[in-house]
Amino acid sequence: MPHVLLAALLVASSTATAQTPPVPDGGSPAAASQESAPAESPAPAPAAPAASTEGSVSREELEQRLEATRQELREDIRAQTATQAVANNNDWQEEWTEEKRKLELFTLDGYLRVRPTLFYKFDLGKPALPAGTPLGRQLWTRSPRSASEQTQAGANMRFRLDPSFNVSEDVRVKVQVDALDNILLGSNPDSAYAGDGRNNFTLFSENQTPGNSAINAFKDSVQVRRAYGEVTTPVGILRFGRMGSHWGLGMLRNDGNCLDCDYGDTVDRIQFVTEPFAGWYVTPMLDFNSEGVTSERANSLGEPVDLTQSDDSHSLVLAIARRDTEQQERAKLDNNQGVLNYGLYFTYRTQRYATLGDTSGVPINPDPVVNVSTPTFLPRGGTMYVPDLWFKYAEKKFRIEAEFAAQLGTIDGRALTTADPASQSLRIAQFGGVLQTEFHIIENKLHLGVEAGFASGDKAPGFGNYPGRQGTGSDGNTAAGDVEGRQYRCDTGGCSDNAIRNFRFNRDYRVDLILWRSILNGVTDAFYVKPGLKYSIAEGFDVFGSIIYSQAFYGESTPSSVNKGLGFEADVGARYVTEDGFVAGIDYGILFPLAGLKDLNLPAQELSTAHAIRGTLAIKF
Repeated sequence: MPHVLLAALLVASSTATAQTPPVPDGGSPAAASQESAPAESPAPAPAAPAASTEGSVSREELEQRLEATRQELREDIRAQTATQAVANNNDWQEEWTEEKRKLELFTLDGYLRVRPTLFYKFDLGKPALPAGTPLGRQLWTRSPRSASEQTQAGANMRFRLDPSFNVSEDVRVKVQVDALDNILLGSNPDSAYAGDGRNNFTLFSENQTPGNSAINAFKDSVQVRRAYGEVTTPVGILRFGRMGSHWGLGMLRNDGNCLDCDYGDTVDRIQFVTEPFAGWYVTPMLDFNSEGVTSERANSLGEPVDLTQSDDSHSLVLAIARRDTEQQERAKLDNNQGVLNYGLYFTYRTQRYATLGDTSGVPINPDPVVNVSTPTFLPRGGTMYVPDLWFKYAEKKFRIEAEFAAQLGTIDGRALTTADPASQSLRIAQFGGVLQTEFHIIENKLHLGVEAGFASGDKAPGFGNYPGRQGTGSDGNTAAGDVEGRQYRCDTGGCSDNAIRNFRFNRDYRVDLILWRSILNGVTDAFYVKPGLKYSIAEGFDVFGSIIYSQAFYGESTPSSVNKGLGFEADVGARYVTEDGFVAGIDYGILFPLAGLKDLNLPAQELSTAHAIRGTLAIKF
């Protein structure tokens, strides 16, 4: 609407200019009028100079106003184009660009956060496992000093920068850099440096040193997570590089750009976003998931080369969605109109061979400086189809949103080592979904809602969030009572269970504070129901709470190997957010474990109630 008014003003101004007769050189509009007037009606001589002066001033002011109007119209059109170009919020950074500010050479967003935490009885009061027990049996990492220590507390931080280098209105480079990413406060004392010699006792440490991988920390202090280019063309937006990946509610693809996220999906991708029809977005993408053996260590020329395409894992992705921008959605809701958005995100992925280093951790790049070696290639023959449907309908007082996904495919060769048979095949059949409802009442201060979600599974022991953990059965398979491990069962004699059916939620999709977020680390092989509410006490100050019931689909998947019930959890919290970006929050959760979490060999054991306190101090900019 603003640029429509400006256009009208521009037309009016142009019309006014066009109606002024041409002025001869050295003359004025008044003089020209006098020349064209009949001889019998000459203008009074004294009035001519005054009219000439007045006409000259009016024309100069009109030209200045016209130029100002043109400039204002240009700026408004630029801003409006950037807003409507494609998208708007963090949930759609992958397929739609966010709203642009007026062009600046360099813009910087990000946040600093500090999160104090306290966990109590996350082992649920279970007895300690004997030394050497495979990780697949372990529920929670205990204190290494004493099993009687049941409180684990500390604080961690992250400083995230999301700079954008705007080369022009249509060309930009975006980067995401994490400094001190999830660093535990106090984990880099100066005494941690080997051979430093200044402090023999940590008791004397006064200084925290920058983290350096393999020296005094497990990762470096600064990590460049993402960097990609973005070019706006007349027919769409081209993106290329390493970027975040997000779709729908974030159940399967989640870029981790929320303030409380810890992971985030990052992909090497080339994509093109186009809008063939108003409100319809079509985005083809090519993902480079894994290149296998490269020349990075062997090539001294500086430019690495993918030595063979036979071990590559690539994805062809297509996203099609009907979606309103954030501004359009707000306008519709303010006018008591409904908002209907939906879309499909489809992935096709293949891999012919895998190298041994993909699973064993042995470097897969040949190093001729040390020796001449040939990587071991294992037949994989993997194919995956991943459809993901998203739907949202909202009115001023109501919202319903859902996401449903499946992962289907085959693996012709399941071998992970040279000792595994190369001809044994596996099937992939996984399904998961989330449904959210929300009602806004009492002048939009009270929000009531119910969420339900499920992730498919089967009767294989363990949940399967970490299939790489060794089970207590033979050949690395899981056995009854295991918490984690592979979800198929194969040995050298064949496969008694060749299907992988456990769908896994993205770890940054938050359901609760304790069970799925911390202990099991992601929803899988189970369903949950979560009623909740939020109340806005004042501007920027909210309190909220929820109750979550969780249950496994099969009792064989739980540590009890019999019971399905996992637990009731109650979470409450408060959040304070200011207009200048300060965020303070506190969350408390309590988990009442059910019989499904009991140990197989101790069916009569009484499980302890687990508690969690999470704090948040942050500054967003």
